[in-house]
Amino acid sequence: MSTLPASDRSSLGRVALVTGAASGIGASVARSLRASGHSVAGFDLAASDTDLSCIGDVTDAEAVSDAVIRITGELGAIDTVVSVAGYYEMIPFSKITEAQWTRMLRVHLGGLTNIVRATLPDMLDRRQGTIVAVSSEMAIGGGDGDAHYAAAKGAIIGFIRSLAVEVASQGIRVNSVAPGACDTPLLAADSPWREHDYLDTLPARRLARPDEVATAVQFLVDDGSFMVGEVISVNGGEVI
Repeated sequence: MSTLPASDRSSLGRVALVTGAASGIGASVARSLRASGHSVAGFDLAASDTDLSCIGDVTDAEAVSDAVIRITGELGAIDTVVSVAGYYEMIPFSKITEAQWTRMLRVHLGGLTNIVRATLPDMLDRRQGTIVAVSSEMAIGGGDGDAHYAAAKGAIIGFIRSLAVEVASQGIRVNSVAPGACDTPLLAADSPWREHDYLDTLPARRLARPDEVATAVQFLVDDGSFMVGEVISVNGGEVI
């Protein structure tokens, strides 16, 4: 699918904010939304290939708020928020420091919370909007050596389901996508999730691709008009 010219996108009046848009799943989501007619703003620690690239840390509530003000001023009211920003590390629970535990929660759950706090009030005023948060299959099935990551991603699911119930009657849909291990730079070349011993346990026998996760996000944004508080698993059959 080819990307529409910026003038055509702006005429459709749909504006999306994607966190973590500089690489991996976030970059694929941004490309997919642009191709379907959205003007896309990216928010990441690095520059993103989007209509408006905002650089900042999702754990910094003030930076998030400033970015939302800028996006609204330059592109228009934000209709869609996709929270992708995050990171992964594998550490046995007994070796996770308090700082590592706290940072994992601050980036994943705290980052999502900051984005929602900055964008939800205007969505409520306009009685329209879509929020999609990227969680993980580990939030559902757990993982050996992934306690703090699974806890943070599980918290995202609890948050989006509760928020979905709260705001659905006001015209706002909130959902989540829970990918399995995905072929992105987040997984190191020597990651156990890339080994055949793991891949052979999957019905699909391979890692997910970022564009496949983006397809699920795209569905929730543009087509899933009756999807409220749902979690779509894109994991090759690992968690069914």
